[in-house]
Amino acid sequence: MKPLGRHVLAEIYGCEFDILNDVKKVEEIMVNAALETGAEVREVVFHKFSPQGVSGVVVISESHLAIHTWPELGYAAVDVFTCGDTVNPWDACNFLTREFGAKDMAAQETKRGILPGMAPRLVAVNS
Repeated sequence: MKPLGRHVLAEIYGCEFDILNDVKKVEEIMVNAALETGAEVREVVFHKFSPQGVSGVVVISESHLAIHTWPELGYAAVDVFTCGDTVNPWDACNFLTREFGAKDMAAQETKRGILPGMAPRLVAVNS
């Protein structure tokens, strides 16, 4: 029962305001996080909000990395979804934590794509 993908949702705290509020810097760090994991970058879209904050996505052949920042709180919400065996989403999350100058990260992983028919069937046995 191998999942199709791994999805890590990360809460990154204590980040540097100047990094999280710089759309070009956030984009560069996100693209480099994908490249550091060995992912193949396909598309990149980022937006700068006023007065602060950045949202963006890096589409990779293996799925995506997405972010929304709250620079005034030193916080970034990140999700990294990877399919296949070659890219480890935790490597990207750890890279982002370092590059954002964060003090802490809390994250959880969900297995994605466990399709009906792939999981073992539970059968009641009357003994």
